[in-house]
Amino acid sequence: MVESFRPPFVTLIRGAGLRATRQRAAVLEAVGVSQHASAATVRGAVSATLPDVSHQAIYDCLADLTRAGLLRRIVVVDGGPALFETRTRDNHHHIVCRSCGLVVDVDCAIGSAPCLEASDTAGFVIDEAEVIYRGLCAPCAEAAPVVNPHVQLPKES
Repeated sequence: MVESFRPPFVTLIRGAGLRATRQRAAVLEAVGVSQHASAATVRGAVSATLPDVSHQAIYDCLADLTRAGLLRRIVVVDGGPALFETRTRDNHHHIVCRSCGLVVDVDCAIGSAPCLEASDTAGFVIDEAEVIYRGLCAPCAEAAPVVNPHVQLPKES
């Protein structure tokens, strides 16, 4: 990743108003490669080429890059780790496999944000809606077909 500290990362990081460091470039690359990466995943990828980078430096870089709009922080599993992605400033949602935890981006069916209208805004000016679809990815569905718990099946006679 030290080798990848090159103009595309430098341009993105500086364009967001941040100082371009090897740590920030390595974190940005690691998230881009993993697509939906936890801090632990990023730490593992970054430490492979920058072994002296501390856990705190990883968290600081993730926070800085998220505040600058280069990363988006998402939580798709209650109590699970936050995930980071480089796909920002667009209107997309996520599909999560209930079995293996795979997270996949899915474009919004409606188009423009917030893409859903709340029945009552409670005085808020809503500018975004996050949708998380849940189900089984194709390999998990094939390996262990599961009946949807929300569907009432007809009784056998």
